[in-house]
Amino acid sequence: MSNKNILIVSTSTVHGKGYLEYIQDEISNFFEGCKNILFIPFARPGGITWDEYTAIARKKFEELDFNVKGIHEFNNTEDALAYADGFFTGGGNTFELVDQLYKHELLNPLKAEIENGKPYMGTSAGSNITGVSVKTTNDMPIVYPPSFDALGLVPFNINPHYLDPDPNSKHMGETRETRIKEFHHYNSETVVGLREGSWLRVSGNYIELRGPHTARIFDAGQEPREVEPGNVGFLLQ
Repeated sequence: MSNKNILIVSTSTVHGKGYLEYIQDEISNFFEGCKNILFIPFARPGGITWDEYTAIARKKFEELDFNVKGIHEFNNTEDALAYADGFFTGGGNTFELVDQLYKHELLNPLKAEIENGKPYMGTSAGSNITGVSVKTTNDMPIVYPPSFDALGLVPFNINPHYLDPDPNSKHMGETRETRIKEFHHYNSETVVGLREGSWLRVSGNYIELRGPHTARIFDAGQEPREVEPGNVGFLLQ
């Protein structure tokens, strides 16, 4: 029986709401019983500093009665992981995030902590790394990590901020669906297109799609399909 407790969130902010505001009740429930949350700020959106990013996360989590420290505030990985009752990795640039995880030799220790039951929440880039690889991120490859392999906490890949084609748009570039089809020319992993305001909740061997939207599921060699919020256990098979 798996002990994994994971929240895979498409985005930290939806239109008209503050940072994590739309999902704050879920966060409170998810981290119930936890006191200290270890924040991983490596994706640092817009190039802000790790301290600046940690301050943003700390402000919100303190409103929900959790303590937050950034992983960079500790002298070593062992002390940081020992502090954590749970983990939160914010969004930003996925390639920068993965590169730093490899540089700090964090990927395997973090995975072990999560597989042993400590809850993990990711938004955007932080959700990308829960999958098999980060090859389905939407981000520019601004750095070259040693590998695109991710935590592999779930046996599929994530495409956060999934956008449907706009029939009225004059944009002539690739759609998200086109890019995922390109991915499947070389890779076989299922890809979950998570729309804004949606998330996946993993509890042991159970997985549920939550939020107001359907998700778009891409399997290699098959037509994409929509799934309604609720039990999506087939994703773990």
